[in-house]
Amino acid sequence: MSLTREHLAQEIIDAGRFLYGRGWSPATSSNYSARLSPSEALLTVSGKHKGQLGPDDVLATDLSGNSLEPGKKPSAETLLHTQLYSWRPEIGAVLHTHSVNATVLSRLTPQDFIEFEDYELQKAFSGISTHESRVRVPIFDNDQDIARLAAKVQPWLDANPDCVGYLIRGHGLYTWGARMSDALRQIEAFEFLFECELKTRSVLNR
Repeated sequence: MSLTREHLAQEIIDAGRFLYGRGWSPATSSNYSARLSPSEALLTVSGKHKGQLGPDDVLATDLSGNSLEPGKKPSAETLLHTQLYSWRPEIGAVLHTHSVNATVLSRLTPQDFIEFEDYELQKAFSGISTHESRVRVPIFDNDQDIARLAAKVQPWLDANPDCVGYLIRGHGLYTWGARMSDALRQIEAFEFLFECELKTRSVLNR
């Protein structure tokens, strides 16, 4: 059964309060979305404090990122959300956060990816059933030209259909799921793994 706009908006509001409370979406950073229909998405309005979202702080867009609600401006990164909905029809929610761990780790990693292996919590990601696996998370250089950034992301998505998330260097994390609860679960798993990786590097570099 498809969820109503009101229900999806409340899921976005609740996600914002949770993610802000964990320190993963400070101030007006981050953006969240949910699939509204096969051709529409519901996204956070640009410039809103994510811990204080209300029903009027979301708007509908088409999958080209165009606002369907006059007077409301979508996030500058809307195309990175709608790109994912176009890529895989089963994706129902996308979350983008700006945590300290994700930001620092992406800046400290010279390669264009981070790889996690043998962590039990990898099983929190959709499609992964064992710690005996590798989860490769690509890192894309930050770019204020979102269309250009999306054009760099798309080839990776096409070549890696099992991708569960990606980082933008010095910026933050994108992850997604069939439902908002799935996307939130993956955010938590990523944050645990990012913190483990940073602590491991700190110990090894002493």
